[in-house]
Amino acid sequence: MNGSITLRPLFSRIVAAIVVVFAITAVVSFVLAYDRVAVLSMVAAPLLAGYAAWLVLWQPAVHISDSGVRLENVFRTIHLPWPSIQRIDTKWSLTLFTTFGRFAAWAAPAPGRHSQLSVDPADTRNLPTSSYVGGALRPGDVPRTASGDAATIIRMRWESLRDAGYLEDARPETERPPVRIHWVRAGILAALVVLTVLSALLAGGVTS
Repeated sequence: MNGSITLRPLFSRIVAAIVVVFAITAVVSFVLAYDRVAVLSMVAAPLLAGYAAWLVLWQPAVHISDSGVRLENVFRTIHLPWPSIQRIDTKWSLTLFTTFGRFAAWAAPAPGRHSQLSVDPADTRNLPTSSYVGGALRPGDVPRTASGDAATIIRMRWESLRDAGYLEDARPETERPPVRIHWVRAGILAALVVLTVLSALLAGGVTS
């Protein structure tokens, strides 16, 4: 096989970086301009914005390896072995239909239909056969998009294994896919939300 590949959408990471920079700038400005009591009630919102940007836009990824596909979403990571994958779809985002059920990748959203207008026809040739539906390429399978690039790499490996006979009568070793729940991420987000709400209530009480 071809080793491991990790895919994260560049545009989302750029937006996340911008939000985090603004959040850090706001926190530093508050710390330098106000006393400690005031700062505690003012930094919650920028901290929440920065953390949410990192959590939703920066962290999600699609990991493709010899063992299968691992979808790292916001609050959970799912590992899907190659024998479990039955179909790859990109209608709304990269979605893998498996023997375990259907799983969508947060890191590979499908683009709008306008994306096909700027595509070089040469880029749409020689893609995996399962990329085409009725001889046409769907918007979510367009090359150089988050869903299209991920789907192409996965299909190439999946079709290679299928054509070589490795997936014939293959069965996953478990009835459910390995799933890791990111409780720490969820806990930090919940704590920041509560802190932001309390800060807003406190600020409202002070002004009134």
